[in-house]
Amino acid sequence: MPRWAMVIDLWKCVGCKTCSYACQGINKVPLWPQWRQVDECEVEGFQGPDRIFLPRNCMHCSEAPCLSACPTGATYRRSGGIIDIDYDLCIGCGSCIVACPYHARAISYRDETPSAAFSPIAEGKKPADRVGICTKCNFCIQRVELGLEKGLRPGIDPEASPVCVNCCIAGALSFGDLEDPESNVSQLIKENNTLRLNEELGTEPSIYYILE
Repeated sequence: MPRWAMVIDLWKCVGCKTCSYACQGINKVPLWPQWRQVDECEVEGFQGPDRIFLPRNCMHCSEAPCLSACPTGATYRRSGGIIDIDYDLCIGCGSCIVACPYHARAISYRDETPSAAFSPIAEGKKPADRVGICTKCNFCIQRVELGLEKGLRPGIDPEASPVCVNCCIAGALSFGDLEDPESNVSQLIKENNTLRLNEELGTEPSIYYILE
């Protein structure tokens, strides 16, 4: 069984937020809360502080605290390790939001989806049906699963990959199967110094950052 993960090269990311806008368009995500954010950060470099951009979304943790926090079972783990939400079961209580240490979940209390998000390629549930319930990134699972049915390779074939990966103009994002030692993400983790956010919490996030 695959274990889907993402590798983000922080030195390639230029902070353009194309990934956020692409996510917004394909998933019909409102202006807020966005499923994917890009923060501007400062790190210590050889010649003083360096500015980097930190793309963030759901970390799809192997030990996800949101799973046990959800009282209805709306938050669940798909095959491949992706954490998803059953909108029909979510009651909008916000327990999972409190439990998530990555601030990757939010509830939209009105439909503020921009008209640009209603495109012929938009996928997923209608925004009006998501008002008052929790939403977040799901690694474009609909694209991944449909691609697998067609014999495509997620992370290699664009049709089977998360739209943020496809649209990154700097090539900073990679997606693939951690269980495959020859996959693009496995090789990137092997060849680079990577870190995961808040590793000390034991959540085992599935997003790795290349920092050096």
